[in-house]
Amino acid sequence: MRYAKWYAVILVLAVAAFSLVGCGKQAASPAAANKPLKVGVTAGPHAEIMDAVKKAAEKNGLTIQVVEFNDYVQPNVALSQGDIDANSFQHQPYLDNMVKDRQYDIVSVAKTVIFPMGIYSKKVKSLNELSPGATIAIPNDPTNGGRALLLLEKQGLIKLKPGVGLKAAAADIAENPRNFKIKELDAAQVPRSLEDVDLAAINTNYAMTAGLVPNKDSLAIEDGDSPYANIIAVRAKDKDNPAVAKLIKIYQSDEIKNFVSEHFKGSVAVAW
Repeated sequence: MRYAKWYAVILVLAVAAFSLVGCGKQAASPAAANKPLKVGVTAGPHAEIMDAVKKAAEKNGLTIQVVEFNDYVQPNVALSQGDIDANSFQHQPYLDNMVKDRQYDIVSVAKTVIFPMGIYSKKVKSLNELSPGATIAIPNDPTNGGRALLLLEKQGLIKLKPGVGLKAAAADIAENPRNFKIKELDAAQVPRSLEDVDLAAINTNYAMTAGLVPNKDSLAIEDGDSPYANIIAVRAKDKDNPAVAKLIKIYQSDEIKNFVSEHFKGSVAVAW
């Protein structure tokens, strides 16, 4: 009988010890351990904004590690592979295209800012000065290429096939009466082509990195009703992660809104 009592005591202690070990493992989760949230961005404005978010996050108990990339492809590759926890560099049409082409299980969880695409030149001071056969550089990725073509169409330089919408490609040009040559380049390379082409459609983040002031230097620029608002993206399984929710709240705060307004002098607008 005495042995039975001792056996019962040992059994209770063992269960309690197991429970404590289980609690210890639970406490080691990313949230409890304050594991840094790795956020991928492209160099330039996206990185500058995220650095401001990082500083604000520190005051709110969230540690952010900013990971910079130099192109539009790798941030989604890294996110899909789990090398980062979120990214902030792309607009919804671009993400939709990447998900369709590569079957990424990545979703948008919040809007961030709008970088209006502009048309720039170092050879003419207005679009009316363009000569027949002029060369126009545009991004070569499907989404931003289509965005550039829509902007060119809006300025009356070309006409696209009816109904192509956001998926427009160079092959969809239906009318090009002045025989403009469309030169497709990597988005990051387009600003560097300004010396060699007559006109270039450049994403604002790359334009600013190249020292261009969109509101001042562009010959034409997207207006406020552009569908290309940028987003924060995560793997689908992480969309309800409390750390991600905290990131969104901090990004969409008045502090960051004021930073964007003051730092970019109106060249970048918040989208929330």
